[in-house]
Amino acid sequence: MSNKILAEYLPVDKLRPFEGHPFQVKDDEEMNQLVWSIITQGVLNPIMVRPLDTGEYEVISGHRRVHACRKAGIDKIPALIYSLDRDAAAIALVDSNLHREHILPSEKAFAYRMKMEAMSRQGARTDLTSTQVVSKLRTNEIVGAANGDSREQVRRYIRLTYLIPDILRMVDEGRIALTPAVELSYLTEAEQRDLLETMECEDCTPSLSQAQQMKLLSQRGELTMDRIFEMLRTPKPNQQEKISLDYGQLRRYFPRSYTPKDVLNAILRLVEADYKRRQQRREER
Repeated sequence: MSNKILAEYLPVDKLRPFEGHPFQVKDDEEMNQLVWSIITQGVLNPIMVRPLDTGEYEVISGHRRVHACRKAGIDKIPALIYSLDRDAAAIALVDSNLHREHILPSEKAFAYRMKMEAMSRQGARTDLTSTQVVSKLRTNEIVGAANGDSREQVRRYIRLTYLIPDILRMVDEGRIALTPAVELSYLTEAEQRDLLETMECEDCTPSLSQAQQMKLLSQRGELTMDRIFEMLRTPKPNQQEKISLDYGQLRRYFPRSYTPKDVLNAILRLVEADYKRRQQRREER
């Protein structure tokens, strides 16, 4: 990287996070370990910053170290100062963070998008969400090469940035896989909110084939909440499991005259009544 200035110790209160950076800074066990490491050994690797017109500095790499210093009560941190414009700094930020061991899908998605947009403004124009290349330079191919992802994989990750936050959170939590999540990203915001409400009500998520169906219906303007509800109620092949009930355990809850078939029918009626209550709550929302 060019324009490097000699390392300095900068006041922590003069540092500002990079505006819109996609990497989360969490107060978790890893952060506690980093705080302890800094207390006992100091900051071993300088952070990277760029100077702002205000006299402050914008952090390019080292947001976690800065946060750990604040928690540890340390008021100065070693830093390498680079004179970079915002686009060059954004590219450097992504490149310096994507090598981390634990990267959430949402972090990777917004990081790729940030780098793509920065490179696009620097002259390598490309469409962020389709495979059509609008210049000889395949920007998304360059973006992915540094992290071992193909051009298509970069495009797929960037599609995740079009998911509403609550559904994107499900992707981060592993409740929705990447491939169906990409299909769901083509739904409108209103359709995604209908889907979210149905998923929460039915406690389920769509399979890849269901997500593809929803995308197709959305493109036709035919995706209603009722259609979403109907699709999610259809059991996935890997969810069609059998359950067994111990008749001896159930027997005491029913009259002596009940046969095993009567007990089963009574249970089904109770389940049906519960289903109708949940459906009524959904319709009232």
